[in-house]
Amino acid sequence: MKTNKPQLTIAVSALNAIDSPGPGVPVIRGLREAEKFNCRIIGLSYESLEPGIYMHDLVDKTYSIPYPSSGMDALMERLQYIHDQEKLDLIIPNFDSELYSFIKLSQRLKKMGIQTFLPTHEQFEERQKINLPSFGEKYGLLVPRSKAVYTISETAALDRDYGWPLVIKGKYYDASLAYNHEQVKANFNRISAKWGLPIIVQEFVHGTEYNVTGLGDGEGNVVAAVPMRKQYITDKGKAWGGISIDDRKALALNKKFVNETKWRGPYELELMKNKSGDYYLLEINPRIPAWIYLAVGVGQNIPEALVSLAMGWPTEPYTHYEVGKMFVRYSWDMIVDLAAFEQISTQGEL
Repeated sequence: MKTNKPQLTIAVSALNAIDSPGPGVPVIRGLREAEKFNCRIIGLSYESLEPGIYMHDLVDKTYSIPYPSSGMDALMERLQYIHDQEKLDLIIPNFDSELYSFIKLSQRLKKMGIQTFLPTHEQFEERQKINLPSFGEKYGLLVPRSKAVYTISETAALDRDYGWPLVIKGKYYDASLAYNHEQVKANFNRISAKWGLPIIVQEFVHGTEYNVTGLGDGEGNVVAAVPMRKQYITDKGKAWGGISIDDRKALALNKKFVNETKWRGPYELELMKNKSGDYYLLEINPRIPAWIYLAVGVGQNIPEALVSLAMGWPTEPYTHYEVGKMFVRYSWDMIVDLAAFEQISTQGEL
């Protein structure tokens, strides 16, 4: 290991790598390939079977942290303990559901010497799925019609307004198509049981799905941006394969989003291009996506740039990326000692 680079201790969450994988492992891969610094990686886990816990070539040590539903005081107490052990320089949270707490705690963490680089509370709330129609109107972006509902009865007439199919979404995660009222009811019950209310019922836009991942500096400038077209989509709607593309219209929309909102931190724009070539903004995810390693692989190491911004270092925007590069996700079996699973389950660290 070279000693002339800064040595940072960085905590990263979302170490799950199931059929709906978290961004943690690919974020760590990007950090391990950083040119500006060396790093010790501290994993933050919610469940004992998150595969990243046991990837000791990527994660130096892992600590369990309380679920967001436990409240900010419980989280802060745990982070204080971890900081006492590890002397954290930076935390990169990667789950939508935990971001509210980390945004609220960011100033307290900063006083402890722990940096973050997250959207403001106003930015986080403004782009919520329930607020997307007003967001689109405010910033002049096309968005599908949608409505936040709290009861099944509120969905009854939406098919007449939006047509079939309808997109049924959870407030944080999950989305399913419904082609009739029975499917609306089934998806409403399934998603609300897992993620709570409200449920968002959205108009379905026919077309081709694209995604842009990027990084804003908080001053209205785009530090990084890579668009991708999904090549293979799982039954959960997740990209299992994708290709980097040169799409000037998508990049122009991305620039408009960052310039006008002055977005701070990483993000993912989910877009649908209709038959007329118009882009509809389906969602704004306020964190790094699980396919981030494609961006690293085509020349824009967004995790490294995020760390650079968080640490206050001079950070030049990326101006180029390779087009026509694909990522293909795969799974493999790790052999893990039962003792390791027992340790993280009982002691909360490994």
